Parts: sequence; structure tokens; C-alpha cells
Amino acid sequence: MTLVKFNPNRDNKKNGLMTGFNDVFDSIFNDTFFSDRLMSRVPAANISESQDHYHVELAAPGLKKEDFKISLERDVLSISAEQSAQNDLQERSFNKREFSYNSFVRSFTLPDSADDNGIDAKYENGVLCINIPKREEAKIQSRQIEIK
Repeated sequence: MTLVKFNPNRDNKKNGLMTGFNDVFDSIFNDTFFSDRLMSRVPAANISESQDHYHVELAAPGLKKEDFKISLERDVLSISAEQSAQNDLQERSFNKREFSYNSFVRSFTLPDSADDNGIDAKYENGVLCINIPKREEAKIQSRQIEIK
């Protein structure tokens, strides 16, 4: 299958009728305001694995640890945060206001090898770190094999 990149300028040159109209929409929807808002709805996550644990790191700067709620239902780990927008700057009139982080929910399905009884979490420097221990039988075993 071939991936073909869409180029709006190429189509505008062909039909020539609505070139200005399409340029207006391109400038609106390609604005960094819209693209940044769509990308920032949920915080980015890093998921890694060590010998004894799975690690989930969520980049959520500007929140407090009291803003987070972590729950486990069956094998789904859900991380949510809710922060009310504070209106303590009543005397200011904003021309553009982009940072009001309302709420988000991220859910992760735990593997069968995860031990859900020992999950711990900490929040420091804007990163929520969750450590999920592995079951004893799932821990990475390594040993030397003798060559005969």
C-alpha cells in the first residue's frame, strides 16, 4: 500500500475557483492554537519495564497530587485528574487564554503478569510515576547455560 501525502496547494492550482476560500480554512485549522489544544487534551505517557516492575510516567505539570485519582477496576488502571479553573485574576482582561487544565482520564490495561496488590504512585516535578510490580513467575529470569 502506498501512502500519498495530501497537498492542498496542488489541488488549488488545478481548479483555481476556490483558492482563497481554501487558504482561509488552511490558516484557521493549521493554527498552532488549534493543534496545541487538540494535542494537550491528555498528558503524554511513557510506559517502560524493568526486571521487577512495569513503570507508567505521565507528564502533568501544574497539578498537585491531590488533583489525581488512580483507580483499578479488574485489569484496567485509570488515572484521572480534575482541576477547577481559578478566576482569581478578575481585574485582567485576557486577549488569549490557553492554560486552563480542566480534566482528563487515561486508562491502561494491565498485563496478566502484573501484581495489582503492590501498585504505588508518586508525583514530583510535574511527572506522575506509577510502579506496578510483576508477579513472581513473570519476573525476568536470567542464568548462564553451560556449553557441553
